[in-house]
Amino acid sequence: MNPIKWSFSSLKQYINCPKQYQEVKVLKKYETIPTQQMRYGTDVHSALENYARDGTALPHNYKRFAGMVDPLLEIDGTRYIEHRMALNIDKQPCSWGKDYWVRGIVDFMVIEGDTAFIVDYKTGSDKYPDLKQLRLMALMTFAHFPEVNKVKAGLMFILHNNFIPEEYTREQCESLWDNFTPDIERLTISYENDTWQMNPTPLCGWCPVSTCEHYRSR
Repeated sequence: MNPIKWSFSSLKQYINCPKQYQEVKVLKKYETIPTQQMRYGTDVHSALENYARDGTALPHNYKRFAGMVDPLLEIDGTRYIEHRMALNIDKQPCSWGKDYWVRGIVDFMVIEGDTAFIVDYKTGSDKYPDLKQLRLMALMTFAHFPEVNKVKAGLMFILHNNFIPEEYTREQCESLWDNFTPDIERLTISYENDTWQMNPTPLCGWCPVSTCEHYRSR
């Protein structure tokens, strides 16, 4: 059985440092400790989820985000909030449970006819946007919703009032998967050979793996 199970965030963690990935995801010796920024992002996502799904009023400190989210709520179609999707090794839809190969959650999605509108909320910097997350969500959407032939997607950097759009068509699926194939192959080799290289970066100060020689306490 193929041991690889991944998501956008876990693959990104592996790319940043295979050794950290091994200690946290494979051996489960350490847990990632949420930073203040991570907790803030979780709180904002939760507030926007409730606002978009149920019309729950935004907390006072988050009301300024309504100006970016309200136009999304005007899009006609079937709305999906914090929608879970998973694919098996054959890139076919499957359940969220243990038999998946890749899975992810789309923050906001509307499907109208053959078009899907996908938005991922971001509370961090918009200086180096990573569009691969949108591409993965588009691939999952094409698999789960066969009527969809076009995806209009975007990263919404709500703290910066910035929206970075992308568009994809079903015909692009093969090339979209090419964005992930090299890193998945690297991850597969790490599993097969049990080799996990350390990759010291400025992010080492936020790493929970205290036994690593590059570890440094903040």
